[in-house]
Amino acid sequence: MRSILIGLLMAVTTLSTVAQTKNVELKDIWWFYRFYPKGVSGLHSMSDGTHYTTLEKDKSGWAIVKFAYATGDVMDTVLTRSTLEKLTGESINIDAYDFNNDESQLLLATETEPIYRHSSKSVFYHYELGSSKIEKLSEGKQMYASFHPGGKMIAFVRDNDLYIKDLGSNTEKAVTTDGEKNKIINGALDWVYEEEFSFDQAFYWSPDGNYIAFYRFDETEVPEFSMDIYGKDLYPTQYVFKYPKAGEPNSKVTAHIYDVKDEKTIQVLNDIQYEYIPRIKWTQKDDQVVVYTMNRLQNELNLWKVNASTGQAELWMKETDPAYIEINDDIRFLKDGSIIWTSDRDGYQHIYHISGSGKVMKQITDGKWDVTEFYGIDEENGWLYYQSAEVHPTQRHVYRINLKGKKKTNLTPDLGWNTANFSQGFKYFIHEHSAANSVPTTVLRDSEGESIRELEMNEDLRATLDEYQISKKEFMTIPNGDGVEMNAWMIKPVDFDKDKAYPVLMFVYGGPGSQTVENSYDGFNDKYYQILADKGYIIVSVDNRGTGARGRDFRKVTYKELGKYETEDQIAAAKWLADQKYVDGNRIGIWGWSYGGYMSSLCITKGADVFKAAIAVAPVTNWRFYDNIYTERYMQTPEQNASGYDDNSPINHVKKLKGSYLLVHGSADDNVHVQNTMRMIDALVNANKQFDLFIYPDKNHGIYGGNTRYHLYDKMTRFLEENL
Repeated sequence: MRSILIGLLMAVTTLSTVAQTKNVELKDIWWFYRFYPKGVSGLHSMSDGTHYTTLEKDKSGWAIVKFAYATGDVMDTVLTRSTLEKLTGESINIDAYDFNNDESQLLLATETEPIYRHSSKSVFYHYELGSSKIEKLSEGKQMYASFHPGGKMIAFVRDNDLYIKDLGSNTEKAVTTDGEKNKIINGALDWVYEEEFSFDQAFYWSPDGNYIAFYRFDETEVPEFSMDIYGKDLYPTQYVFKYPKAGEPNSKVTAHIYDVKDEKTIQVLNDIQYEYIPRIKWTQKDDQVVVYTMNRLQNELNLWKVNASTGQAELWMKETDPAYIEINDDIRFLKDGSIIWTSDRDGYQHIYHISGSGKVMKQITDGKWDVTEFYGIDEENGWLYYQSAEVHPTQRHVYRINLKGKKKTNLTPDLGWNTANFSQGFKYFIHEHSAANSVPTTVLRDSEGESIRELEMNEDLRATLDEYQISKKEFMTIPNGDGVEMNAWMIKPVDFDKDKAYPVLMFVYGGPGSQTVENSYDGFNDKYYQILADKGYIIVSVDNRGTGARGRDFRKVTYKELGKYETEDQIAAAKWLADQKYVDGNRIGIWGWSYGGYMSSLCITKGADVFKAAIAVAPVTNWRFYDNIYTERYMQTPEQNASGYDDNSPINHVKKLKGSYLLVHGSADDNVHVQNTMRMIDALVNANKQFDLFIYPDKNHGIYGGNTRYHLYDKMTRFLEENL
């Protein structure tokens, strides 16, 4: 018996040893998604703050299920696919859903079709829970279907016009009638607003539903951009849309208010000079809306209080900055007419209490660290909840603090990356914790940070990772030569030998306010880097000047000179690495995507004596080719700052190229147009420089779908093996 036990133990030990020596393969990442963590998604907090719903899988395919926050018990099944099929006679898959205010009705989004980064259109169904009555909202597909606060109507956008459907009379009314593709948009956004101001729906019910505030875009004078779509037919088609590049005309944007009862629309801010309306926000008063306006350089922001019935506007608050102001949704309107607001006016992003007259009543948070997300305020109990980089720029923690700036508490003290999703009323929050060298976990906590129950601990993922050889990601700082210590991480081979010299691949993004050096789990690129580490590479990423979570001055030093300081810092980091005994200084490469592709292209040219190889995926190659809201925010216009655009354009440095260079782009990239790569090709050919190129037909900026990602990373690996 003893010998049998010993034999079994030896067998288990052998199996365990074998299991823990598996190498990561590309198919594990991009075919089987073995390292993708589970989480809690699609959660809708209900109005009572003690229950939530999610879209769950069941025997029929899916079900909207109601749970209790505190216990996780199922309280009700709101709707199932089988029920919906019985009611409609059709097999319907739900992509998203939304309740009305009293949660007696549902809007169901089906057959959803993405448009750009945020926008989509769907076939919507309206479902009454009590009567089980269901019907299509309207003909065709709609955008942004939204309940009236009282549940009496639904507003939506179709074919660039805004509509209201009266649920009582089952009639539909057009609020606007002049919508036209590539000309007039009502209630939705043009391409550049959606991409750079980061929202999509452009109409908003007032608190009591007596008014709708909405945007109108006149795109007539905006230049058109066209892309060939190759598809599978004999002849390609063209996709044409309005895209304002740096220095080019914008849409003429106006704000309007529709009186639902009187069926009249007024335009507001008629006599006010502005270029952009980045936000429209209703206050707690049904007849008072706040409209943000900005100048073209985006260094002046005005908040206007507008009377919804008369259109009369009053300047409430003004923010200015020597460089630029970035827009967020952090504003909260309090019952007394004051607001909560975030600003980097003292050098770091912090929370302020602003009076009804626009004056600072209190700076609530303070210190040499940035508030990175404002979750909201529990006005009844006087608590504000936010996320910050106070512990370290590479980490995030969730805090609460009172209106007086006192009794600050770190609700998520575990080191790493912490996020929160609060219930209505802030009684509970879903806490997601992640760290570079451990699996993500999801826990329900109360408003004081106490754990209520575990929601997802990713034990299966933990077991999967235990089967593979995984190197620890090491965090460090690297000097840039100008007295700045830059945050960085490094992944070494599992069998790293400090007396051996390894080639290095650097990964860069580097754009304004971004970060790649985060103490958080990554089931995709990090696992790809493990493949490279197993092949004998060291992988390093460095957050250069201009990146986020280190204050205003660190972030905005790149103003008017995008690419200059960032490239200097990446070159300095590469030189520092080359001086390390364990690095082969003659074999340092760099790669990046989008802004990172721009950076890798600059590094292989301006840093030609430092970098042996570079990969640029979907790169900007001259900021003159990119959209005006993003580019002019950081660069001013080409007319005002021609040297800033040209001095750090990779196109103008191709003669310096010495190393190996791979260019990759999707032909249907609506964001960073393939034009950037074509112009780079032209410059390289004119300079008689050899390079490698790959174009993915009909793929957008993300370059994904089917085998695409697998193919891309396989191509990158082969390129590195041959050239680094």
